[in-house]
Amino acid sequence: MDLEALQRLLAGVADGSVSPADAETRLADLPFAEVASGGTPVARVDHHRELRTGYPEVVFCQGKTPQQVKAIARDILEHGEVMLGTRASASHYQTVAQVASDARYFEDAQIILVDRRTERPEIGHIVVASGGTADYRVAEEAAVCAEVMGDRVTRLYDVGVAGIHRLLAVRDELTSANVIIAVAGMEGALPSLVAGLVKVPVVAVPTSVGYGAHFGGVAPLLTMLNSCVPGIGVVNIDNGYGAAALASRINRAAAVAATPSMDED
Repeated sequence: MDLEALQRLLAGVADGSVSPADAETRLADLPFAEVASGGTPVARVDHHRELRTGYPEVVFCQGKTPQQVKAIARDILEHGEVMLGTRASASHYQTVAQVASDARYFEDAQIILVDRRTERPEIGHIVVASGGTADYRVAEEAAVCAEVMGDRVTRLYDVGVAGIHRLLAVRDELTSANVIIAVAGMEGALPSLVAGLVKVPVVAVPTSVGYGAHFGGVAPLLTMLNSCVPGIGVVNIDNGYGAAALASRINRAAAVAATPSMDED
């Protein structure tokens, strides 16, 4: 159930066309849809998530066939205005485009997006910083997802610790953010450096970029978890979407807190 459906339900209670008992029943049964592909049930899409959390369910495409993603996307778009798919291949995008001609594919971020909202105001400010160009895919996943969630995003790429002057040169942008997503592979030192410069939360994202002893992202993950700098939260390896979701919630809370009160004295 999205916000408009809830408003219609409450309006029905107000005008007497819906009984309170019926409204209670509808709200008690949180809606989801069982989606089938090729006659086989493959997913249960949560249509109540936007009402609970502020954003609709996102499709993790990796491990799903193109036809499965197509069926899920069709169902999401029948109930809402936004369909966001992460870890998507070109094949996933091509099948989604069959049911949504307005679908877009962000190849670098591996994201499928259908966004039919007529208005999408940008809220607050998130900075996405990456240690190196090799971290670009994960950083772009975070940046694109945050933008779709309604956040204003500034990208600061290739500002890693190997050339600390590059990070110090953009300090003004860092300090203007409500929250910073720091994406880094190799030894993963960037989040610690950033967190030591700013007073806002830092969401650290280790990437699987690095040489052998990097262990596919475990080395930067441990570095970030063991940082001596306070104010850092760490998400899973290569999890740009998870970083965006967390940063977006922090950003929105900060933006609301900064809004002047309209109460009169």
